[in-house]
Amino acid sequence: MLDTRSKVWSLAAALACALPLLRLLPSSLAASLLGLCALTVLVGWRRPLHSFVRLLLTGAFLALVLLAYRFAIGRDSGSALLLAMLLAKPMELTRLRDARSLVGFALFALFAALLLDQGPLTLVLAIPGAGLAFAACMRLADAEVGLARGGLDFKRVLVLLGLFALATPLALASFWLFPRLGTPLWGLPNTTQAKIGIADAMAPGDWLDVLTDDTPAFRVHFDGPPPPQESLYWRGLVMWDFDGRAWRQARWPDGQPPASVGSGQPILYRIDLEPSGKRYLFALDLPQTTPDGAHMAQDRSLSFDLPIDALRSYAMTSSTPRRFEPELDPQVRAAALQLPPGYDPRTRALARRWRAQGDDDAAIARRALAMYHAGFSYSLAAPPLGRDSVDEFLFDTKIGFCEHFSSSFTFLMRAAGIPARVVTGYVGGYWNRVGNFLLVRQSDAHAWSEIWLDGRGWVRVDPTAAVDPARVFRHAANTRDGGGEAGTGIGRLFDVGDWLRYGWNQFVLGFDAARQLSLAHALGFADADMRTLAIIFTVVVGTLLLGIGLWQWRERGPRPDPLDAAWTAFVRRLARAGYRKRSHEPALPWARRIAPLLPEQGARLRSLSERFASARYAPADADATARRTLIAELRSFRVHRPPRP
Repeated sequence: MLDTRSKVWSLAAALACALPLLRLLPSSLAASLLGLCALTVLVGWRRPLHSFVRLLLTGAFLALVLLAYRFAIGRDSGSALLLAMLLAKPMELTRLRDARSLVGFALFALFAALLLDQGPLTLVLAIPGAGLAFAACMRLADAEVGLARGGLDFKRVLVLLGLFALATPLALASFWLFPRLGTPLWGLPNTTQAKIGIADAMAPGDWLDVLTDDTPAFRVHFDGPPPPQESLYWRGLVMWDFDGRAWRQARWPDGQPPASVGSGQPILYRIDLEPSGKRYLFALDLPQTTPDGAHMAQDRSLSFDLPIDALRSYAMTSSTPRRFEPELDPQVRAAALQLPPGYDPRTRALARRWRAQGDDDAAIARRALAMYHAGFSYSLAAPPLGRDSVDEFLFDTKIGFCEHFSSSFTFLMRAAGIPARVVTGYVGGYWNRVGNFLLVRQSDAHAWSEIWLDGRGWVRVDPTAAVDPARVFRHAANTRDGGGEAGTGIGRLFDVGDWLRYGWNQFVLGFDAARQLSLAHALGFADADMRTLAIIFTVVVGTLLLGIGLWQWRERGPRPDPLDAAWTAFVRRLARAGYRKRSHEPALPWARRIAPLLPEQGARLRSLSERFASARYAPADADATARRTLIAELRSFRVHRPPRP
C-alpha cells in the first residue's frame, strides 16, 4: 500500500502539472473537472472505490469534456480529454505503481498545455509542475526501497536543480540552432473551440463578446512615426452581401485583380497577429502590398490560405489613397447596390424621398450622418431587433453600436442608389511607450462603411463617429506625446508587461526557419542554409556535451582504492571458476574453506588472503612496496583447474 506522504506528493505533482492546462480550458469545464476530481479523492482516500463506481466516474469525466466541445474532435478537445483522464486517475491511487503512473501521466499534461499555448505564463506554470513531478519521483523511489523519510532531502533537490542548470544551455542551443522546417511534417485539426474575434459575418448584436474583450488582437511596429490616431483604421473584411439580417463577404472570381488605387505617402510597418483560427488578416487602410503566403481580393481585403493558429508576423505598406477605384466596374456596382427584396420598407421609402428632393450622393450621405448625430445614441445595451432590423433601428430604437450604425447606413445608401459596402476591422490602438509599438485589442473592433462617389471612388464614412466620436477612439488621449492611461503607474506597469510579451512573441514564438537563417547571417554565415545550420548545431551541441561530460568526470567522486579493486577482481575470477565467496563471509574464512579444494594453489591462496586482510585492516603495518607487490600478485593470480580423470 502507498503511504500517506507519498500519496500527497503524487497528488500535488499531478495538480501542479494540470494547472497550465486547466487555465486554457473553458472556465466552466475547468471548475467541473476540478470539483469532480476533489470528490473522487475525498471519497476514495481511506479505501479504494468499487470498480463500478470508478466506471461511472470515468464516464462522468468523459461526458463533461464531450459536452463542452459538442463531441468535436481536435487538438483542444483531445487535450481536454487527456486532462480529464489525469484528474480521474487519483481514484485508483492505492499502490506505488499507481503513484508512478499518475506522476508520469501528469507530465503529458504539461506537453498538452504547451501545445495549446506557448505564452510566458504557461511556461512559468509548467516549470514548477515539472519540478514537483521529479521531486515526487524521488520520494517514490525512496518509498520503494524503504528509505522514505519524514521530509524531502533538500541536498538531493539541489542536485536535481544542478542537473536542470546543466541542461539549460543544451536546450537553448537546440531551440536556436536545430534546423527548422518551413512547414510541419504532420497536421491535425487545430481547434474545436471558437476563438473570440471578428467573425466572417456581421449582424446587429453579434459583437458584444468582442467589444468587451481586452485581449490583444495584434501589435504594430512602425518604421518611423505613426500616423495620426484618427487615421488608424485597420482594414479586415469587406462585406457586400446582405440577407436582411447579416452582412457577409462577396465571392469574387479567382484571379480578379485588386481595385486600382492612387497611392499617397507610404507608411511602412510590421504586424504581429495573434492566433485567431481565422484566415483573414488586417492592415492599415489602405494596404498597398500583399504579405508572403497571402492574397488580396478585389476590394483589397487580405487573407491567408490556412487558418492562423500561431503567431503570424508580416511586413506591410499602406497609404492614404488619393482615389480608390475611380472607375467602377458594372459587376462591382451591381454587387454594391444589391438589397434583399421585402425587407425594411420604411428605410427604402426614406431613401427614395431624399433622392426625389434632388440631393446628390454626397449630400444624401451628409444628411444621413446629420440624422444619426441629432437623434441616435451609442450603447452596448442595445435592444434586440426583429425581421426588419434596419427599420426598427432607424425609426424605433435609435440606440446601438458600430454594427447597427454601419449596417443601417450602408442599407440606406444602397436604397438611395449609392454603391456602398460594410468594412470590419479595428480602429485606434494603445500606444506602448516602453516598447514603442501600438497594441490593438479585441475591444477595438469596429465596423464602418464605404460609399462610392463619382470622381472620388470609394470613400470611408464612419456613422458611429457622427454619433459618439469618443467611443470610436477610446484611446485617443494615449499618444506618443502624453496623456491617457499610460501616464499612470498602472499604465506603465501594463506597458512593461505587454512589452515583455511582445519580446516573447518576437524571439520565441516567432522564431521560425526564416529568422533562424537571419540569425546565422548575423553570426557571420552569409550563405547559410539548412546544411550549414546542421553543422553549427552539431558543433555547438557536441561542445556542450563534451563540457558536461568533463564536468561530471571531475565530479564523479574519489577513485576506488587499487587494493580493493584488485581484491574484487580476484574474488570474481575465483567465483567464475566455481569457488564463490558468500556475501557474509570474511576473507580469511573463505580462503580456509576453499584452499583444500585447490591442493596446488591452496597455500598461496591463504597467503594472499592473509596479506590482504593485514594490508586492508591494519594499513599501518604495511609499507607501500609490499602493498604494490600484493596488488600485482592479486591481479596475476589465475586458477589452475585439476586435470579431468
